[in-house]
Amino acid sequence: MSRLFHHSPREGREPLIRMVKRPQIPWAKANLIRAAALLGALLAGALIILLLGHNPLAVYADMLEGSFGSKVSRTETVKIAVPLLGASLCVALAFKMKFWNIGAEGQIMMGAIAASYFALFHHQNMPSWLLLTVMCLAGIIAGGLWGLIPAVFNAKWGINETLFTLMLNYIAIGFEKYLQNGPWKENPNGFPKIAMFAAEARLPRVFGVHVGWIIMLALVVIVFIYMKRTKQGYEISVVGESKNTALYAGMNVKKIIIRTMFISGAIAGLVGFIQVSGADFSLTESTSGGVGFTAITVAWLSKLNPIIMVFVSAFLAILQKGSNRIQTDFKIPASAASVLTGIILFFMLGCEFFINYRLIFRGRKEKRNGYSN
Repeated sequence: MSRLFHHSPREGREPLIRMVKRPQIPWAKANLIRAAALLGALLAGALIILLLGHNPLAVYADMLEGSFGSKVSRTETVKIAVPLLGASLCVALAFKMKFWNIGAEGQIMMGAIAASYFALFHHQNMPSWLLLTVMCLAGIIAGGLWGLIPAVFNAKWGINETLFTLMLNYIAIGFEKYLQNGPWKENPNGFPKIAMFAAEARLPRVFGVHVGWIIMLALVVIVFIYMKRTKQGYEISVVGESKNTALYAGMNVKKIIIRTMFISGAIAGLVGFIQVSGADFSLTESTSGGVGFTAITVAWLSKLNPIIMVFVSAFLAILQKGSNRIQTDFKIPASAASVLTGIILFFMLGCEFFINYRLIFRGRKEKRNGYSN
């Protein structure tokens, strides 16, 4: 029996590696780590390009040329960044209160569907300015209501919002497929697609790009002020830190969750409206285009700061547009171009780990306030 309760000398042994939360490091040091991560990403990408038989400098130069080299390329880069920025603002509001909204894709799609209804069936009954206004409001409301569904279930019955919002994406996309193959099909006997929008239902252009980029920049300022300078923004932060603290302070946590998720979904619905009326001029299965998921990366890299999201969204748009260019110019497979983009994002996200945490190996003692323990 003594052997049954015998403890191995290995039990209770210190783990090989421990992860410890860092104190806040200086701003300059954090940016130095980020710069090192970007350099590491470029070097890792260069290795892949070399294995593919190309000159890394030439490929990187071509990526920049493909993103900025001409008016058309600059326009396309901005068109990629606009929905990504909007979706990032959407998820940032929810993430700030620790509500994991993975449903921006579906919220964008529902906003696009609602806007498309008026574009397809009421464009002859309204002047352009009124039609676009109605489309915009319809998109905002539809996206907001789609975001409201998981919020109500979470607030009332504690349903897991991550899975709920994720599943709603597939329902929204499935609904679009139904419309595309059924009631809204342009030609009953032809290819399953929805008709292109009339001129009255298309957003005007400013500097060669649809006016959506101005709307998004204005929204960045609004969301920044809302999160940093308003009572409701403060309530979101408190709920994110601790729901118990919010309840103790007399806040209506359920109301805050429902209100914030409606706003979050409404922003995504606005993105859907901008996509169909400013970029695609029609509703398709790829209207949301995966930006709802990529926006999660943007939000984390930006630390939920709307201003920083502008630059991170632009950076990812450059990567996407540039990767499309090198596929054509260097005959690099689309999969390899995606791997190159993924490596850069992996390094950038990874560096945030080392900014916030440090690793302690077995045998090394952790120092606290200058003393070892």
